Amino acid sequence: MSSQSRWDLSLNIQHMKVSKSFSIPHPFPYQGSKRGIASHILRHFPDDVYCLIEPFCGAGAVSIAAAAEGLAKRFLLNDLNGPLMKLWDEILQRPGQLSDRYERLWHEQHPDRKEYFFRIRDEFNSTHLPHHLLYLLARIVKGSVRYSSDGLFNQSADNRRSGMRPNAMRRNIMGVSYLLGEKTSISAVDFREVIKKTREVDLVYMDPPYQGTSFTRDHRYYNGVTYDDFVDALHVMNKHHISYIISYDGVTGEKSHGKLLPGSLSLKHLHIHAGRSSQATLLGGKEETIESLYLSPALVQRLGREVREPVRSMEEQRELVFS
Repeated sequence: MSSQSRWDLSLNIQHMKVSKSFSIPHPFPYQGSKRGIASHILRHFPDDVYCLIEPFCGAGAVSIAAAAEGLAKRFLLNDLNGPLMKLWDEILQRPGQLSDRYERLWHEQHPDRKEYFFRIRDEFNSTHLPHHLLYLLARIVKGSVRYSSDGLFNQSADNRRSGMRPNAMRRNIMGVSYLLGEKTSISAVDFREVIKKTREVDLVYMDPPYQGTSFTRDHRYYNGVTYDDFVDALHVMNKHHISYIISYDGVTGEKSHGKLLPGSLSLKHLHIHAGRSSQATLLGGKEETIESLYLSPALVQRLGREVREPVRSMEEQRELVFS
Protein backbone atom coordinates (compact mmCIF):
# COMPACT_ATOMS: atom_id res chain seq x y z
CA MET A 1 0.00 0.00 0.00
CA SER A 2 1.35 3.45 -0.89
CA SER A 3 2.17 5.96 1.85
CA GLN A 4 -0.60 8.24 0.56
CA SER A 5 -3.17 5.42 0.71
CA ARG A 6 -2.14 4.57 4.27
CA TRP A 7 -2.43 8.24 5.22
CA ASP A 8 -5.91 8.54 3.69
CA LEU A 9 -7.03 5.35 5.43
CA SER A 10 -5.54 6.55 8.73
CA LEU A 11 -7.62 9.74 8.52
CA ASN A 12 -10.78 7.72 7.76
CA ILE A 13 -10.21 5.35 10.68
CA GLN A 14 -9.46 8.19 13.08
CA HIS A 15 -12.65 9.95 11.95
CA MET A 16 -14.69 6.79 12.54
CA LYS A 17 -13.23 6.39 16.03
CA VAL A 18 -14.05 9.99 16.90
CA SER A 19 -17.59 9.60 15.56
CA LYS A 20 -18.01 6.35 17.57
CA SER A 21 -19.09 4.48 14.43
CA PHE A 22 -15.79 2.63 14.07
CA SER A 23 -16.12 -1.15 13.84
CA ILE A 24 -13.21 -3.56 13.89
CA PRO A 25 -12.52 -4.71 10.30
CA HIS A 26 -12.53 -8.42 9.45
CA PRO A 27 -11.70 -9.49 5.90
CA PHE A 28 -13.27 -12.95 5.88
CA PRO A 29 -15.56 -15.20 7.95
CA TYR A 30 -13.86 -18.15 9.64
CA GLN A 31 -15.48 -20.79 11.81
CA GLY A 32 -14.27 -20.57 15.40
CA SER A 33 -13.19 -16.93 15.05
CA LYS A 34 -13.07 -15.11 18.40
CA ARG A 35 -14.34 -11.87 16.89
CA GLY A 36 -17.42 -11.86 19.13
CA ILE A 37 -15.50 -12.27 22.39
CA ALA A 38 -12.25 -10.49 21.52
CA SER A 39 -13.04 -7.63 23.89
CA HIS A 40 -13.27 -10.11 26.81
CA ILE A 41 -9.90 -11.59 25.88
CA LEU A 42 -8.23 -8.17 25.59
CA ARG A 43 -9.10 -7.45 29.23
CA HIS A 44 -6.33 -9.82 30.23
CA PHE A 45 -3.57 -8.17 28.21
CA PRO A 46 -0.72 -6.58 30.19
CA ASP A 47 0.10 -3.00 29.26
CA ASP A 48 3.67 -3.76 28.15
CA VAL A 49 3.22 -6.30 25.32
CA TYR A 50 5.96 -6.02 22.71
CA CYS A 51 4.79 -8.73 20.28
CA LEU A 52 1.42 -10.46 20.22
CA ILE A 53 1.81 -13.93 18.75
CA GLU A 54 -1.02 -16.09 17.34
CA PRO A 55 0.32 -19.58 16.49
CA PHE A 56 -3.13 -20.70 15.24
CA CYS A 57 -4.22 -17.38 13.76
CA GLY A 58 -7.10 -18.33 11.44
CA ALA A 59 -8.92 -15.02 10.89
CA GLY A 60 -6.65 -13.23 13.37
CA ALA A 61 -9.56 -11.66 15.25
CA VAL A 62 -7.67 -11.12 18.50
CA SER A 63 -4.65 -9.54 16.80
CA ILE A 64 -6.87 -7.21 14.77
CA ALA A 65 -8.76 -6.12 17.89
CA ALA A 66 -5.52 -5.67 19.85
CA ALA A 67 -4.04 -3.57 17.04
CA ALA A 68 -7.14 -1.37 16.97
CA GLU A 69 -6.71 -0.78 20.71
CA GLY A 70 -2.94 -0.23 20.48
CA LEU A 71 -2.17 -3.11 22.85
CA ALA A 72 1.03 -4.41 21.19
CA LYS A 73 3.92 -2.93 19.24
CA ARG A 74 4.41 -5.91 16.93
CA PHE A 75 2.40 -8.94 15.78
CA LEU A 76 3.20 -12.43 14.50
CA LEU A 77 0.49 -14.35 12.64
CA ASN A 78 1.09 -18.05 12.06
CA ASP A 79 -0.96 -20.97 10.81
CA LEU A 80 0.16 -24.26 9.32
CA ASN A 81 -2.31 -23.71 6.47
CA GLY A 82 0.12 -22.29 3.92
CA PRO A 83 -2.44 -20.92 1.41
CA LEU A 84 -4.22 -19.12 4.25
CA MET A 85 -0.99 -17.38 5.23
CA LYS A 86 -0.39 -16.42 1.58
CA LEU A 87 -3.79 -14.76 1.70
CA TRP A 88 -2.78 -12.95 4.88
CA ASP A 89 0.38 -11.72 3.16
CA GLU A 90 -1.73 -10.28 0.33
CA ILE A 91 -4.10 -8.60 2.81
CA LEU A 92 -1.24 -6.92 4.63
CA GLN A 93 1.07 -6.08 1.74
CA ARG A 94 -1.11 -5.72 -1.38
CA PRO A 95 -4.62 -4.89 -0.14
CA GLY A 96 -5.66 -2.82 -3.15
CA GLN A 97 -4.65 -5.47 -5.66
CA LEU A 98 -6.38 -8.20 -3.63
CA SER A 99 -9.56 -6.11 -3.36
CA ASP A 100 -9.58 -5.53 -7.14
CA ARG A 101 -9.22 -9.24 -7.86
CA TYR A 102 -11.94 -10.17 -5.40
CA GLU A 103 -14.27 -7.60 -6.97
CA ARG A 104 -13.76 -9.14 -10.42
CA LEU A 105 -14.56 -12.61 -9.08
CA TRP A 106 -17.63 -11.35 -7.23
CA HIS A 107 -19.08 -9.75 -10.38
CA GLU A 108 -18.16 -12.69 -12.62
CA GLN A 109 -20.09 -15.17 -10.46
CA HIS A 110 -23.45 -13.92 -11.71
CA PRO A 111 -25.81 -15.34 -12.90
CA ASP A 112 -24.78 -18.93 -12.05
CA ARG A 113 -23.10 -18.57 -8.63
CA LYS A 114 -23.19 -22.29 -7.89
CA GLU A 115 -21.34 -23.34 -11.04
CA TYR A 116 -18.89 -20.46 -10.67
CA PHE A 117 -18.06 -21.41 -7.07
CA PHE A 118 -17.11 -24.95 -8.08
CA ARG A 119 -15.00 -23.64 -10.95
CA ILE A 120 -13.06 -21.30 -8.66
CA ARG A 121 -12.73 -24.09 -6.09
CA ASP A 122 -11.15 -26.35 -8.72
CA GLU A 123 -8.80 -23.56 -9.79
CA PHE A 124 -7.79 -22.88 -6.19
CA ASN A 125 -6.99 -26.54 -5.62
CA SER A 126 -4.64 -26.37 -8.61
CA THR A 127 -3.05 -22.95 -8.04
CA HIS A 128 -3.66 -21.87 -4.38
CA LEU A 129 -4.08 -18.27 -5.55
CA PRO A 130 -4.93 -16.03 -2.55
CA HIS A 131 -7.83 -14.16 -4.18
CA HIS A 132 -9.46 -17.49 -5.05
CA LEU A 133 -9.25 -18.53 -1.39
CA LEU A 134 -10.72 -15.19 -0.31
CA TYR A 135 -13.67 -15.70 -2.64
CA LEU A 136 -14.22 -19.24 -1.35
CA LEU A 137 -14.08 -18.09 2.28
CA ALA A 138 -16.67 -15.41 1.52
CA ARG A 139 -19.04 -17.98 0.01
CA ILE A 140 -18.70 -21.20 2.03
CA VAL A 141 -21.25 -22.49 4.53
CA LYS A 142 -20.80 -20.92 7.98
CA GLY A 143 -17.21 -19.92 7.19
CA SER A 144 -16.29 -23.55 7.82
CA VAL A 145 -13.11 -24.58 5.97
CA ARG A 146 -12.95 -28.25 4.98
CA TYR A 147 -10.25 -30.23 3.14
CA SER A 148 -10.35 -33.76 1.76
CA SER A 149 -7.90 -36.51 2.73
CA ASP A 150 -5.95 -35.49 -0.39
CA GLY A 151 -5.61 -31.92 0.85
CA LEU A 152 -8.21 -30.48 -1.53
CA PHE A 153 -10.57 -27.70 -0.47
CA ASN A 154 -13.97 -29.41 -0.58
CA GLN A 155 -16.44 -27.27 1.36
CA SER A 156 -19.62 -26.25 -0.46
CA ALA A 157 -21.05 -22.78 -1.01
CA ASP A 158 -23.94 -21.18 0.80
CA ASN A 159 -25.93 -20.60 -2.38
CA ARG A 160 -28.39 -18.30 -0.61
CA ARG A 161 -25.72 -15.60 -0.52
CA SER A 162 -23.27 -13.97 -2.91
CA GLY A 163 -20.55 -13.34 -0.33
CA MET A 164 -19.37 -10.04 1.07
CA ARG A 165 -19.98 -7.17 -1.36
CA PRO A 166 -16.84 -5.77 -2.97
CA ASN A 167 -17.06 -2.33 -1.33
CA ALA A 168 -17.43 -3.88 2.13
CA MET A 169 -14.63 -6.35 1.42
CA ARG A 170 -12.36 -3.52 0.29
CA ARG A 171 -13.06 -1.51 3.46
CA ASN A 172 -12.29 -4.51 5.63
CA ILE A 173 -9.12 -5.48 3.79
CA MET A 174 -7.78 -1.93 3.72
CA GLY A 175 -8.66 -1.49 7.41
CA VAL A 176 -6.82 -4.65 8.46
CA SER A 177 -3.83 -3.74 6.30
CA TYR A 178 -3.67 -0.33 7.95
CA LEU A 179 -3.85 -1.79 11.46
CA LEU A 180 -1.38 -4.65 10.99
CA GLY A 181 0.48 -4.26 7.70
CA GLU A 182 3.66 -2.45 8.73
CA LYS A 183 4.18 -4.22 12.06
CA THR A 184 3.25 -7.85 11.39
CA SER A 185 5.28 -10.92 10.47
CA ILE A 186 3.73 -13.93 8.72
CA SER A 187 4.72 -17.60 8.99
CA ALA A 188 3.28 -21.05 8.25
CA VAL A 189 5.08 -23.45 10.60
CA ASP A 190 4.27 -25.78 13.49
CA PHE A 191 3.15 -23.81 16.55
CA ARG A 192 6.09 -25.12 18.59
CA GLU A 193 8.50 -23.43 16.19
CA VAL A 194 6.76 -20.12 16.83
CA ILE A 195 6.84 -20.59 20.60
CA LYS A 196 10.61 -21.07 20.52
CA LYS A 197 10.94 -17.42 19.41
CA THR A 198 8.76 -16.04 22.21
CA ARG A 199 10.27 -13.77 24.86
CA GLU A 200 9.04 -12.76 28.28
CA VAL A 201 8.01 -9.32 26.93
CA ASP A 202 5.69 -10.95 24.37
CA LEU A 203 2.20 -12.41 24.74
CA VAL A 204 0.95 -15.58 23.03
CA TYR A 205 -2.74 -16.08 22.25
CA MET A 206 -3.64 -19.64 21.26
CA ASP A 207 -6.94 -20.83 19.84
CA PRO A 208 -6.33 -24.38 18.56
CA PRO A 209 -9.29 -26.25 17.06
CA TYR A 210 -11.64 -28.01 19.45
CA GLN A 211 -10.43 -31.42 20.51
CA GLY A 212 -11.91 -34.20 18.43
CA THR A 213 -11.77 -32.20 15.18
CA SER A 214 -10.60 -34.35 12.28
CA PHE A 215 -7.65 -33.18 10.20
CA THR A 216 -6.42 -34.07 6.77
CA ARG A 217 -3.36 -36.19 6.09
CA ASP A 218 -1.88 -33.35 4.03
CA HIS A 219 0.16 -31.42 6.58
CA ARG A 220 -0.03 -28.20 4.60
CA TYR A 221 -3.52 -27.86 6.10
CA TYR A 222 -2.98 -29.51 9.46
CA ASN A 223 -4.03 -27.01 12.14
CA GLY A 224 -4.43 -29.24 15.15
CA VAL A 225 -2.35 -30.84 17.85
CA THR A 226 -3.00 -33.73 20.20
CA TYR A 227 -4.01 -32.97 23.78
CA ASP A 228 -0.83 -34.51 25.23
CA ASP A 229 1.48 -32.70 22.83
CA PHE A 230 -0.27 -29.41 23.56
CA VAL A 231 0.03 -29.90 27.34
CA ASP A 232 3.73 -30.77 26.96
CA ALA A 233 4.29 -27.55 25.01
CA LEU A 234 2.52 -25.54 27.71
CA HIS A 235 4.79 -27.03 30.38
CA VAL A 236 7.79 -25.85 28.35
CA MET A 237 6.27 -22.37 28.05
CA ASN A 238 5.72 -22.25 31.81
CA LYS A 239 9.34 -23.26 32.39
CA HIS A 240 10.45 -20.28 30.27
CA HIS A 241 8.02 -17.86 31.98
CA ILE A 242 6.06 -17.18 28.80
CA SER A 243 2.84 -15.18 29.09
CA TYR A 244 -0.01 -16.82 27.23
CA ILE A 245 -3.80 -16.95 26.92
CA ILE A 246 -5.63 -20.02 25.64
CA SER A 247 -9.13 -20.55 24.29
CA TYR A 248 -9.50 -24.32 24.37
CA ASP A 249 -12.60 -26.04 25.70
CA GLY A 250 -16.14 -24.98 26.45
CA VAL A 251 -19.82 -25.87 26.64
CA THR A 252 -22.74 -25.39 24.23
CA GLY A 253 -26.00 -26.20 25.94
CA GLU A 254 -25.39 -29.56 27.58
CA LYS A 255 -22.57 -30.53 25.21
CA SER A 256 -18.96 -30.16 26.38
CA HIS A 257 -16.17 -29.45 23.92
CA GLY A 258 -12.96 -31.11 24.93
CA LYS A 259 -11.08 -32.00 28.06
CA LEU A 260 -10.06 -29.44 30.65
CA LEU A 261 -6.38 -28.56 30.75
CA PRO A 262 -4.65 -30.19 33.75
CA GLY A 263 -4.17 -28.57 37.13
CA SER A 264 -0.43 -29.31 36.94
CA LEU A 265 -0.11 -26.30 34.60
CA SER A 266 -1.32 -23.93 37.37
CA LEU A 267 -3.45 -21.96 34.90
CA LYS A 268 -6.06 -19.38 35.85
CA HIS A 269 -9.28 -20.81 34.40
CA LEU A 270 -12.01 -18.34 33.45
CA HIS A 271 -15.28 -18.61 31.56
CA ILE A 272 -16.78 -16.31 28.95
CA HIS A 273 -20.48 -16.29 28.10
CA ALA A 274 -20.25 -16.17 24.30
CA GLY A 275 -23.98 -16.07 23.52
CA ARG A 276 -25.94 -18.34 21.21
CA SER A 277 -23.84 -20.60 19.03
CA SER A 278 -23.91 -20.09 15.27
CA GLN A 279 -24.91 -23.74 14.77
CA ALA A 280 -27.82 -23.35 17.20
CA THR A 281 -28.97 -20.19 15.45
CA LEU A 282 -28.82 -21.90 12.05
CA LEU A 283 -30.98 -24.77 13.34
CA GLY A 284 -33.42 -22.55 15.22
CA GLY A 285 -32.17 -23.63 18.65
CA LYS A 286 -31.37 -21.60 21.75
CA GLU A 287 -28.22 -23.27 23.07
CA GLU A 288 -25.79 -20.83 24.67
CA THR A 289 -22.02 -21.19 24.43
CA ILE A 290 -19.65 -20.82 27.38
CA GLU A 291 -16.00 -20.60 26.39
CA SER A 292 -13.02 -21.37 28.58
CA LEU A 293 -10.12 -18.97 28.85
CA TYR A 294 -6.85 -19.96 30.49
CA LEU A 295 -4.16 -17.53 31.69
CA SER A 296 -0.60 -18.72 32.27
CA PRO A 297 1.14 -18.28 35.65
CA ALA A 298 3.61 -15.83 34.10
CA LEU A 299 0.77 -13.71 32.73
CA VAL A 300 -1.11 -13.63 36.03
CA GLN A 301 2.08 -12.55 37.78
CA ARG A 302 2.75 -9.97 35.08
CA LEU A 303 -0.71 -8.46 35.39
CA GLY A 304 0.06 -7.76 39.04
CA ARG A 305 -3.61 -7.65 40.02
CA GLU A 306 -6.48 -9.95 40.79
CA VAL A 307 -8.16 -11.19 37.62
CA ARG A 308 -11.62 -9.67 37.68
CA GLU A 309 -13.76 -12.55 36.43
CA PRO A 310 -14.35 -15.19 39.13
CA VAL A 311 -13.30 -18.75 38.53
CA ARG A 312 -16.40 -20.94 38.35
CA SER A 313 -17.14 -24.51 37.42
CA MET A 314 -19.07 -25.16 34.23
CA GLU A 315 -22.09 -26.16 36.33
CA GLU A 316 -22.02 -22.86 38.21
CA GLN A 317 -21.64 -20.93 34.97
CA ARG A 318 -24.62 -22.74 33.42
CA GLU A 319 -26.75 -21.76 36.41
CA LEU A 320 -25.76 -18.10 35.98
CA VAL A 321 -26.49 -18.12 32.25
CA PHE A 322 -29.75 -20.05 32.21
CA SER A 323 -31.32 -18.93 35.51
